[in-house]
Amino acid sequence: MRLGLIGLGRIGSFHADTLSQLPAVESLVVTDAVPAVTRAVADRVGAHTADSPESLIASGVDAIVIAAATNAHTQLIRAGVEAGIPVFCEKPLSGDLAEAMAIARYVNESGIPVQVGYPRRFDPAFASARAAVESGELGWVHTVRSTTLDPAPAPRAYIETSGGIFRDCSVHDFDTVRWVTGREVVEVYATGSAKGDDFFAEFGDVATAATVLTFDDGATAVVSNSCYNLRGYDVRLELHGTADSVAAGWSDTTPLRNLEPGVAWPAGSPATFFMDRLASAFHAELHAFTQVVARQRKSPCTVDDALAVAFIAEAATLSLQAHRPVQIDEVRPS
Repeated sequence: MRLGLIGLGRIGSFHADTLSQLPAVESLVVTDAVPAVTRAVADRVGAHTADSPESLIASGVDAIVIAAATNAHTQLIRAGVEAGIPVFCEKPLSGDLAEAMAIARYVNESGIPVQVGYPRRFDPAFASARAAVESGELGWVHTVRSTTLDPAPAPRAYIETSGGIFRDCSVHDFDTVRWVTGREVVEVYATGSAKGDDFFAEFGDVATAATVLTFDDGATAVVSNSCYNLRGYDVRLELHGTADSVAAGWSDTTPLRNLEPGVAWPAGSPATFFMDRLASAFHAELHAFTQVVARQRKSPCTVDDALAVAFIAEAATLSLQAHRPVQIDEVRPS
């Protein structure tokens, strides 16, 4: 198949490497707002170039992968769907909730498959956790803990336009706990601290957050996030049920120092970057998209999934600001 990749920043460049190595991808066309970047990435991976998203889509690609800036997502999704080709888009659908709802509705009415990028769904341990829930081997799940801790904050300019920690970082945890449990979140309570660089408080954001989610069956999840985990990039999940408990993300690269006497685990070098920690998941995610393009499977992360996560992030943001629990129905139009 012939795929197009739009946006060649940090994650887009990484995706170019992955796509160029997938057996199903016979030809790759790339474009970026900066022509020199387009040429450099194309030369590195042996791809063709296009001078704009429009010319890329018109070149006869079978599908597109969108890794452009968030404010371009809805426009590019719409362009792909209008061309009748499958679309993979990095999260989020949009930085604006109303716009996200509108594009989700448009996609659903079109019948064209769109996959949204939430790579933890493709991490082997996280997938095994979901299978454990589905099989019933955990009994009924009562407690979930999900963690994303970054070793250092993003640059000031990124934080200014990120939409806040819940919309930018916590969404990965929100998607994970919803997907793994198979349950819908009905209530959100969030708190946080801006301690750290001054720009967090300046932009009304927090650098560390804790979010309690209540599911429709009464189970609860605790989501922990921070931008100041110097030891490394920490992504973990725990599920506690009435019959068993399991964890994902525990390995020799887990960035924790164990203080139990005589215990040398984790023994390896801590993971320090999300692309290293989740490299296999990113690869599996794009491989899954080639199967979507080939009509071998349905989208494994739909626009409806992404929209459900956006509602949770919106509720968490409101909860932080209002210092109170927020029902999902308060932010989700009927």
